[in-house]
Amino acid sequence: MTERRRFRLSARLRILGWILALTTLAIVGALVLSRRLLSEQLDAEVNDHLQQEVDEITSLAGGRDPATGEPFGRDVTAIFDTFLRRNVPGDGEALYTFVDGRFYSGTPAPVRLGDEPEAGGEWAELTSPANGELSTDAGPVRWLALPLQDGDGEVLGVFVVANFLRGERDEIAHAINTGFVVAGAMLVVAALVGWLVAGRILRPIREVTNAARAISESDLTRRIVVEGDDEIAELARTFNAMVDRLETAFTTQRAFIDDAGHELRTPITIVRGHLELLGDDPAERREAVALVTDELDRMSRIVGDLLLLAKLEHPEFLRPQAVEVEPFTEELFAKAQRLEDRRWRLAEVAEGTVVADEQRLTQAVMNLARNAVEHTDPGAEIKLGSATVDHEVRFWVADTGPGIAPDDQAAIFERFARGGDHRRRSDGAGLGLAIVRAVAEAHGGRVDLYSRPGAGARFSISIPSHPPQGVTWSAS
Repeated sequence: MTERRRFRLSARLRILGWILALTTLAIVGALVLSRRLLSEQLDAEVNDHLQQEVDEITSLAGGRDPATGEPFGRDVTAIFDTFLRRNVPGDGEALYTFVDGRFYSGTPAPVRLGDEPEAGGEWAELTSPANGELSTDAGPVRWLALPLQDGDGEVLGVFVVANFLRGERDEIAHAINTGFVVAGAMLVVAALVGWLVAGRILRPIREVTNAARAISESDLTRRIVVEGDDEIAELARTFNAMVDRLETAFTTQRAFIDDAGHELRTPITIVRGHLELLGDDPAERREAVALVTDELDRMSRIVGDLLLLAKLEHPEFLRPQAVEVEPFTEELFAKAQRLEDRRWRLAEVAEGTVVADEQRLTQAVMNLARNAVEHTDPGAEIKLGSATVDHEVRFWVADTGPGIAPDDQAAIFERFARGGDHRRRSDGAGLGLAIVRAVAEAHGGRVDLYSRPGAGARFSISIPSHPPQGVTWSAS
C-alpha cells in the first residue's frame, strides 16, 4: 500500500502567508476604522452646519428689517427674504421656507423638496422644531426645521435647512477605495520583499538541510558559512559544532579500526601459525605456548593503548584534581626506578600545585621513562625531574641514548611510528609517544623534544598550572 504523501507548505511560504495575512488584516482594519471615523466626522459637521443656519435665522428674526429699520415683528416673509439674500448655502446644502402652510421660497437644490407633498407638506405643518433624514433620488438628505412664532405662540412660518449627503459620502467612499487600491499595491510590494527577506533569513536552514543530506560517513567536511549573530546564525554554528564532533568521532573510529587491523594482524597470524604446527613434543609445546602467550600479551597491550587513544575525545578522558608537584615528582621517580637497571637520577623537583589527572599524567611520564629505557644500555644514566616555567609545569625525562635524527623527531609521535634507532629493544606497537602527546594535549599542554644524534634525547610534558580558559573537565 502506497503511503499517501501529505501536502506540506514550505516555511518560506508560511512566513510570507502570515506576513501578508497580518498586513492585510491591519490595512483592512485601518481603512474600515477610517471610514467609520470619517462618516462620524461628516455627520457631526453636517449637524453643526444645520444648527448654525437655524441659529442665524433665529438671531435675524429677533432683529430689525434693514429695509425699514423697524423690528420684523410678524412680517415673516421679510425675515425669509432677508435671510435668503444674505446667506449662501454650502456645498450640498439647501434652504426652504414655508408660509401659511405652503412653500414660499428657497435655494436651488438637486431635488425640489419644498414642492413635494411628502417632505414639503410635512414641513409646512410643523409647529415645533424637528429634524430627520430623507431618502431621495439625489441620495440621503438630513434636515432641521424651525417654526418661527410670534409672542402668542402662533406659527408665522417654517424655516428648513437640508443637506444632501451623497457628495460628501461619495468623497469618503472614493478616499477609502483609493486606500484599498494603494493597500493592494503595498501588499504586492510587501509580498515580493517578504519573499526575498524570508529566503535570506531561511537560507542557513536550507544550507543545514543540504549539508545534512550531503554528509556521509565518508565525507564529513561540509560546513555552513555563518553570517550575523542571530538565532539562525546560532543554529548554523551549533550544526557545525555537531558535525565537528561527528567528524572527530568517525575519524577516531576509523583510526582505531585501521590501527587495530594493521597492528593485530601480525600477532594473530603468528599465534595461528604456531597453533597449527603445534606437535606432541613437550619441549616444542612449551616453546609454542610461551611464544603464543607473549604474542597475546602484546596484543592485549596494543588493544589497551588503542582504547586509551580512542577515549581521547570522551568528556571523562581526564579526571582532574589538585596535584602537589613535589611529592608527585618523587613518586614518578620511584616508579621509574623499578622499570630497568639504569642509573636513575632525580635532577630537579618543582614546588607548587597543578590541576591535572594524576593517573593519566603518571601514564604519560612512565611511557617517556620506558622509552628512555628502550633506547639505552644497562647502567646508562636517565634523568627525571619537574620544573615551573611561565605559568606552566614541566615533567621531563632525559636519556643518554643515541638521540633522534631531526627528520624523525616529528614523526615519532604518530601512531605506530618507530624511530630509526636499530638498538631499540622494545617489541611494542609504537603507541607510547602518541599516548604521551594525547595526554598532554588533553590537559591543554604540549610535548617538546630536544635531541640530536649521539647526544641523547630529552622529552618534556608542559601543562598549564590551571585549566585553560574554555576547557571544561569533569571532576573526579
